Parts: sequence; C-alpha cells; structure tokens
Amino acid sequence: MKFLLTSGGVNNKIIHDALVDMLGKPIAEANALCIPTAMYGHPWVGPGVKAWQFISGKEENPMVNLGWKSVGVLELTALPSIDENQWIPLVQETDVLLVSGGDALYLCHWMRQSGLADLLTSLNSVYVGMSAGSMVLTPRIGEYFVGWTPPSGSDGTLRIVDFSIFPHLDHEMLPGNTMAAAERWAVEIQGPAYAIDDQTAIKVVDGAVEVLSEGQWKLFTP
Repeated sequence: MKFLLTSGGVNNKIIHDALVDMLGKPIAEANALCIPTAMYGHPWVGPGVKAWQFISGKEENPMVNLGWKSVGVLELTALPSIDENQWIPLVQETDVLLVSGGDALYLCHWMRQSGLADLLTSLNSVYVGMSAGSMVLTPRIGEYFVGWTPPSGSDGTLRIVDFSIFPHLDHEMLPGNTMAAAERWAVEIQGPAYAIDDQTAIKVVDGAVEVLSEGQWKLFTP
C-alpha cells in the first residue's frame, strides 16, 4: 500500500499532484472509500455534524470532495458485526482509502477490532490520512494527543510507518500546537518524528519517505 499522510487534507497542488501520481490514474477515474470513525472518539468532534460534513465532502479540508468516480463509506465500528465477505472484497478493490481526523487511539482500536489493520499492508490501494488518520499508522502519538483512552492505556498505534507525527503545527485554531510544544513532544516520543503544518504531507512508498510541503515542517531525530 502507498501512504499519503497529511495534516489538513489534500489542500495544495504539490499534495494533489502526489496523490494523482500514487493513484496512477486521474482522480475522476478512481473509486474511494471514506472512513469517518476517528471522529466519534474525539471530545471536540464526536458523532454528528462533523462526520456528516466529512462523508458528504462539505468539510473545508479537501478529501472526499476531490471529484472521485465514486465514494463509499467504511464505518469501522460496524464491521465486526458484518460477514467479512461483505466488506473485505470492497476494500481490496477500491483505489483509495480516505481516513478522517479525530481521535487517533479510538481509530487505532477500531482498525484492530474490525480487522482492517491486518489488511492494510497487503492492499494495492492508496491510503490518504488526515491528522489522526495519519497518526494512527505511527508507532505512538505521545501523551500530548491522548484523548480517548484505549483498554491498554497505551498511546501506541499501528507501527506501519517508523516515525510519529505532530499535526497542525502553528494552526490558528490550535494555539498550543507551537514548534516549542512539538519539540517537547518529540523528546517524549524518543524516536523519529515529524512536526507538520496543514500545507505539508508525508509520502511513503515501499518504505521510502518524502516530505511534500508548501508550508512548515521539522524532522526530529533522537
């Protein structure tokens, strides 16, 4: 699987062009599944309006509204109650997974419970994460981003990539997300980590990592 890990969606030309290149076809010819699950666990977001905005493409961060050939909804909390033959072929055949922001640990929990986590690395599609949808693939998120607490009590996530992500760097709506805060967070992480703003994405293909940015970012190494 190819990964495009964003902070604020596909919101500039360099990220958009990278997505098209990873798809190997125009967006208008690609089928997508959107995953809103992370929103339900976030204390500021929760179920309701924000989830509908993401699914309907009416959210300000470009993801679902990019002009896909088709868009379906994959709600992870529903999958454990559904026969795998009803949803696994759908996931295997889709061109791109669009994974919303919200709470990374809640998303991680349901990726594991649903079985999607076990499928991800074997898929031929493109994974596009936004905020928590990107952070869930990392080794851990750090105490700074813990909201919903999993049964394990750990801040560990899926470890599909070998670096952590501090999203929304210097965002006007998140005054605490400063570079100084990211530096303190990185000390706790004790591993490779990126602080990225909403004009930045991290592309990972066959283990090769490339930062795509029209904004600000920083790599922290232990």
